[in-house]
Amino acid sequence: MMVIESCHACPRNCGAYRGEHSGSGFCKAGTLPKVARIAPHYWEEPCISGKKGSGAVFFSGCVLRCVYCQNYRISAQGYGQEVTPQTLARCYQKLEEGGVHNINLVSASHYIDAVLESLALYRPNIPVVYNCSGYETVESLQRLEGAVDIYLPDFKYADDQLSVRYSSAPGYRETALQAIREMVRQTGPPCFASDGMLQKGTVVRHLILPMHTKNSMEVLSLLQKNFQRQVLVSLMAQYIPCGKAQQYPEINRKITRREYQKVLDCLFALDLAGFTQELTAADMRFVPNFDLSGIP
Repeated sequence: MMVIESCHACPRNCGAYRGEHSGSGFCKAGTLPKVARIAPHYWEEPCISGKKGSGAVFFSGCVLRCVYCQNYRISAQGYGQEVTPQTLARCYQKLEEGGVHNINLVSASHYIDAVLESLALYRPNIPVVYNCSGYETVESLQRLEGAVDIYLPDFKYADDQLSVRYSSAPGYRETALQAIREMVRQTGPPCFASDGMLQKGTVVRHLILPMHTKNSMEVLSLLQKNFQRQVLVSLMAQYIPCGKAQQYPEINRKITRREYQKVLDCLFALDLAGFTQELTAADMRFVPNFDLSGIP
């Protein structure tokens, strides 16, 4: 892998130097990807995981720094193992041969060069899913056109005060809207196979935070106003206070049934199509074990 003299892969525009093993930017990542798990994953949306699982590649590091992240060990603390694009390509092929429905690239934005190289080496015959935070640049997404079939972004915040407080992400709202608009331009409306598995399209996730139902309802309103039936919406009730959440008393608990119902009612009133979760999804059993499984 080459070094990057001045990195502009994400909206932070650090202009940071990135060597193969480390970098001086916000994400601290080098150009060689670090990965924490490569394995079938069964807890995505039904049209992604299906019965045979989604071939998930969990990348270490992140362009956000969410204080409550369930994957904090890998997203903020950088746990993982370095791999080459050649190794990634072989892993895609192995997952595909194992029968998964798709290849699911989880939080790969800061490794976009390596990801594109790996997909040039081996293009799976199943959909490629780009599973990201929503904090993306249009320019980086345009580089992915033709390589990605399904976008699975978060839309975390309509309130930029919250995005700064909880994710160190100024300007998140407008950045995410522009990013999702580009994703939809590339994928078009959702397209399913006869077995109900998504083949192409954009699924926007939103995680409800305790004490912040107003933010959630505004996110849903923005999605309805800007995208209507062009995207599927996945409303997530799985919030568990992880990472540094105990330092933020207002979010140091699971959401209540009343909070969830309030946002759910808004989703139905806006007639948004997609998926919902049961409150029982807020359980650490559904968080993957980041034990370097599947990494050669």
